Amino acid sequence: MRRTVCDLHAELVRNNLVAWTAGNVSGRVPGEDLFVIKPSGVSYQELTPDKMVVCDLDGNLVEGDHAPSSDTAAHAYVYRHLPEVGGVVHTHSTYASAWASRGEAIPCVLTAMADEFGGEIPVGPFALIGDDSIGQGIVATLKGHRSPAVLMRNHGVFTIGKDPKAAVKAAVMCEDVARTVHVARQLGQPVPIPSADIDRLYDRYQNVYGQRS
Repeated sequence: MRRTVCDLHAELVRNNLVAWTAGNVSGRVPGEDLFVIKPSGVSYQELTPDKMVVCDLDGNLVEGDHAPSSDTAAHAYVYRHLPEVGGVVHTHSTYASAWASRGEAIPCVLTAMADEFGGEIPVGPFALIGDDSIGQGIVATLKGHRSPAVLMRNHGVFTIGKDPKAAVKAAVMCEDVARTVHVARQLGQPVPIPSADIDRLYDRYQNVYGQRS
């Protein structure tokens, strides 16, 4: 899991989702009440598996030589309250964060949104870094919601997934659709997709699309 989480941080850089040392990926350790997360303030170019840190589900450092990410309490809260989640990602990607700064959900006007998010990408409440307030907002917003992404108001994007790779994919897709819907609004009012069609698109993508064993 250290190597997986370390390698996935390169995807954040490759997809222009982060700047400097901002952003982080974490992954739940299968079968344990532990997760691996990026160390605080370490540049992406310097990340190695041995620099990843291991924390318990209360956010306490269990293993590692570096202080964990400043967002550790938020990740820990998500893992404690959403046991199906195996990965969490946080970014300040430009377009999605612009929507977050407006406190505005991204409407479902693209089939790619229906596929990945099952509807709009919702907005979570404003919360300060330092305790689990952000985690509380993530869970309250996403619990019972099909979207694996939430725009935390005036902050940025948090995504969840069955594993860290799925959470990174959601972060990449969130920025992609945030940019496209922004461009569409410069041209006029985007046309929403009917809810019944969103349901059909989501079901197809989640249960039929791709290779199946």
